[in-house]
Order: sequence, then structure tokens, then C-alpha cells
Amino acid sequence: MKISVFGLGYVGCVSAACLAEMGHEVTGIDINDDKVRLINQGHSPIVEEGLEALILRQRQSGRLRATIEPVVADRDLVFICVGTPSNSNGSLYLGYVQRVCTEIGEALRGAEKRVTVVLRSTVLPGVAETIALPALEAASGLRAGVDFGFAFNPEFLREGSSIHDFYHPPKTVIGVFDQDSADRLVELYRDLNAPIFQLSLGEAAMIKYADNAFHAVKVAFTNEIGRLCKNFQVDSRQVMNVFVQDTKLNLSPCYLKPGFAFGGSCLPKDIRALSHWAKQEDVDIPLLNAAMTSNEEHIRHALRLVKASGHKKIGVLGLSFKQGTDDLRESPVVALVEELMGKGYEVAIFDRNVSLARLMGANKEYIEREVPHIARLMCSTMEELMARSEVVVIGNNGEEYERVLGDLRNGHKIIDLSGMKNGKHKHIEEVNYEGICW
Repeated sequence: MKISVFGLGYVGCVSAACLAEMGHEVTGIDINDDKVRLINQGHSPIVEEGLEALILRQRQSGRLRATIEPVVADRDLVFICVGTPSNSNGSLYLGYVQRVCTEIGEALRGAEKRVTVVLRSTVLPGVAETIALPALEAASGLRAGVDFGFAFNPEFLREGSSIHDFYHPPKTVIGVFDQDSADRLVELYRDLNAPIFQLSLGEAAMIKYADNAFHAVKVAFTNEIGRLCKNFQVDSRQVMNVFVQDTKLNLSPCYLKPGFAFGGSCLPKDIRALSHWAKQEDVDIPLLNAAMTSNEEHIRHALRLVKASGHKKIGVLGLSFKQGTDDLRESPVVALVEELMGKGYEVAIFDRNVSLARLMGANKEYIEREVPHIARLMCSTMEELMARSEVVVIGNNGEEYERVLGDLRNGHKIIDLSGMKNGKHKHIEEVNYEGICW
């Protein structure tokens, strides 16, 4: 393919050189004369292992060149790789994106064929739709998706290993605006050994932020554990070495599915124990301390969703902290019920696993101490719960609760805290349904 790369910073340089190495004819465009000159001389304008040799090899092959002029008209793909630095208040500076989209748009007026513009810069969801596309259309007088193509293609390159990462990505993400453009990117990356995900523009943009936020959380988490270990006179390197061996729970999809707050007899208790001990020992662990604060905010978020419904009769399906158990200790659903009752809502509950006659030991004590009035809230059948409610809150993902989306659906507002089948039930479009995070 004939490809142009606008912006010869870190992402642009690496992308241009690697695409040329893959056999494509690549032109890099930048307003900086020094960057253009260095690349045309076979040098790298940035320090990155292996990049200078790669640029020299591709200059010698004739597949890579650089210029300050916009080369668009004869291109198959035009990548936007300009920077999106922070403003002083933390927001993104999007002036470079808007400027280059205007420049590309003007050059599209003379296009010899249908060009696909690919936004590769890191931007938040909505930027493509509200800034990039309008600027391209206004400057070109053309229609995106009709006269020219558009797609979003976030990068997952790490400084220091970016060339390896380009050829061995963990995934290839394509934000689809028109299918023809997405198909071109699929063809471009077909030889890379990585799964390809075609998503909406917003989902594709958010993937990059989810990744980087998690990476930041992992670093902060590990360092907080390290500070705790040091005060316990425990070797944090040994602890984390064993920690990462667990790929069933620790490094896995477990606990990484949007849903309701955590609860039960372990997580809240253990987080509080660590926080209390750290405070006594003057070890600052803001991330771990914030876990409980964040969890409590998620319960308040669920409460706001219920309040926004405008109804006062609330049915709750699933009271235990997760499906398949009758354990109510520190169940976030119990906390939600208590908040609702305190604000004057009429609450009805159905949970087949929570049978008062069978509750024993710590669970029985918890109910008698925390929610002694729970017996009068319980329904013996789902039909009874539906009759006593206007809004149904799905507290945990019990399979039988899917009936509210099927044979029991009758106009109730459904608020799903559990992620029931990821909202892909066959009747999901026929009910007044809302998920807590979707």
C-alpha cells in the first residue's frame, strides 16, 4: 500500500519505519525540518533500540522518505500520529490533531482515489467524532465514509521495545467508522500474530486508556505492597514473584468484568486490616486505602440509578454478595437495601439461597445484628416480587433471574448490577433495561 504518516514523533517514526519494513511505500510528514532531514539521511530523530538501523535500511530500499509537504492524494492510508500533550489542568491539548486534520482535509480535495484516514494518536472517546471528523469534512468538502474513509487504530508501543511491540502486539484494535476502511487495516495487519478486534470508535479509544490506567494501578499496587512488605520485614520480590504465578485469579480475566461492588467475608476485612496496620506503622498506601472508598462510591452509584427511576417500590433479585452462596456478610446488595429502606423505599427481596431457616453461624449472627428486619422483605417466589415492585434490581447473576427479561417481563424498570449475560439476552431490547456500567 501507499501510506503517509503525519507526525514523526515516537509513534509516527516507529510506525513509518516498521510499515516500510513490511513492504509498503511510506512517506513521513512533519513540520519539523530537522526530523525530516534526519530521516532522509537515514538517521532516527529519537533514541529507540534498532530504529536507526531500520530507518537506514528502509531509506536504502527506497520505501521510506520524509517531507514537510502533505502527501495525501495518491495514498491508500493516511495515519495521524501527532502528539496529544496535557494542558495545565490535565485535559488533552488537541490543537495538533485539529490542525493536521484540516491539512489532510484540504489535501483530500485533490485525491486520486478513496483515501482512508486513520487516527492513531491517543485521544479520549468522542474526539474522533467531535474534532477529527468535522475538521476533515469541513476542510475537504467531502463526506467521511462516502468520499473518504476513516478509522481509529490505537497503538500499544512501549518505549525501549517499540519495534518488537509493533510486530508482536498483544492485540490489534480497529475503531470502525466505515467497513471498507476497517477492511484495509485488517489487510495491513494480517501477517501480525495478534487477535484483531473491530469496535466502535469510542470503544477503540477507551481501550488505550483502560490499558494505561491498569498499568499505572499495577505499578502503584506493587509498590504499595512493597512498602508494606518492607515494614513487615518480608521480601516483596519473593511475594510478588509467587503472586504473578497465579494465572487463575491474579493475572487473569477474574474480577475484571464490570459489575457491582465487592463484598463478602474476605476482601473488605483484609483491605481494612492492611489499611489499619499501615496507618499504625506510618506507611502511606493511598491506592489500597482508596479501594474501600471506591467500592462505597459504586454502591452510591447504584442508589442514584434507582432514585433516577422515579419509583418507590423496589424488588431486589439476589441478596448475597455473589451468586451460588447464601453469605450476606458485607454484601453490597445488603448495603444498597439498607440505603433504600432508610430513604423510604418499599423493598421486596427474592433469593432462593437465602433461607432464614437454613442460616447458620456467622451468617445468622450477621443478619440478626445488621438486618434483623430482613424476614418481612423476603418473597417466596419471583412472581410475588414482581407484584410488589415497579423497579427490579438484579443484585447477582443467578440464572433464574433471567426470567425478568423473558416470561416475567411486564414493563418493570430493570437495573442490572450483575452483568447478566453481558446484556445480550434475546429479549433485552423489549424491556426497560439499564446496566450499572453499560
